[in-house]
Amino acid sequence: MGALALLGVAGCGYHFASSGDALPSAAQTIYVQRFENHTLQTGLNDELMRYVKDEIAMHKRLKVVDEPSRADLELTGDVRYTNSVPSNFNSALEPTLYNNSLAVSAALKDLHTNKMIWSTLNVGNSQHTPVVAQTVVTTTPTFLQQNLRGGDIAQMTDIETAQSMTAASRDTMMQKVAQNLYSEMAEGF
Repeated sequence: MGALALLGVAGCGYHFASSGDALPSAAQTIYVQRFENHTLQTGLNDELMRYVKDEIAMHKRLKVVDEPSRADLELTGDVRYTNSVPSNFNSALEPTLYNNSLAVSAALKDLHTNKMIWSTLNVGNSQHTPVVAQTVVTTTPTFLQQNLRGGDIAQMTDIETAQSMTAASRDTMMQKVAQNLYSEMAEGF
């Protein structure tokens, strides 16, 4: 039964993102141009670019190069939106949880034909960020990937907790945006 289901998936045209089936077959290199930043957070685009390059390299379908003259493809984009909104409050109406969001647009151009082969206006991710020890769930995969343990959080001040959890949430959000961007680009969604 499982083999039959696998055969059905294989026959329906579904492919895994790491295969890069939507990319030109002759393309081997990609240049990632510095994304424009249309937000008020300085350096957000540079931080995201590191995640995007790492994601592309991890799939080993394309080699990231530092000059467009050495590339078959060029990825350009814009960081269009970022927001952090309190979503949960304590009895004193102090925020205890924030919803953080990031959205980008991007385009992929074949440098040999000078044609746009893919574009998107909205790839993003949102993360819930606890900012006080009482709202941190220490059993989530995101928390467990950090260098902190439950006992560490219990001993931290609210400011230390907020800074630590905000950094971890931002890291996860950037990774997810880079993963989503690569998946859409590589599969032509």
